[in-house]
Amino acid sequence: MRPTIVLVHGAFAESSSWDGVIDHLQGAGHTAIAAANPLRGLAADAAAVSDLVRTVEGPVVLVGHSYGGAVISNVDADAGEIAGLVYVASFAPDHGESANSLAAQFPGSTLGEALRPVPRSDGTTDLYITKERFHGQFAADVPASQTARMAATQRPITVEALNEPTREDPLWKDVPSWFLVAGEDLNIPPEAQRFMAERAGARRMLEIPSASHAAGVSRPDATARLILEAAALPVAA
Repeated sequence: MRPTIVLVHGAFAESSSWDGVIDHLQGAGHTAIAAANPLRGLAADAAAVSDLVRTVEGPVVLVGHSYGGAVISNVDADAGEIAGLVYVASFAPDHGESANSLAAQFPGSTLGEALRPVPRSDGTTDLYITKERFHGQFAADVPASQTARMAATQRPITVEALNEPTREDPLWKDVPSWFLVAGEDLNIPPEAQRFMAERAGARRMLEIPSASHAAGVSRPDATARLILEAAALPVAA
């Protein structure tokens, strides 16, 4: 049985950010599901994706972009037959690490300067990328007309989610992983992405030197090929 591909978007994006990748995956005969990542808190977001995976029959390849990588790292190991993990310009945190703590370990992120906080009545704080900064910060290699729509439809993430630490034994310690490193990423420093890929013992680290943080949008073909490589790995009996 061919694996089902479950795609998990990150902060400042939404499920349609995977549209171009899905076209390639479906063309190759795979079922693809773009999960709606709540972006409220790491454990809660991972639980939501775990619940979705439980409804899938057969093997699953989990794909995470940006903060979505932290989410797939925290999916329940027993949620399903998880055959592989693909990190696209993404976080792969270890126990006790958060997205913010990992990004701060390496120079190069300019995200903090581009954010607009929105305090919420429940005591949390949502973060948006300002529309004026969205193109250059998030998706510099995507046409400006498209990034204008992406900025208008972006989903905010809470500060609390970005600061929430990863559980003990993240999934990448036991499941094969593949990494796409975006060489012009201004959200997650490329050096941090390489570090996480090497630490995880990635089966393959594909670096695209000119790719922005929105590599799945600007390079859907290369992203899909890496996912298909992960999906072709034989599933252990």
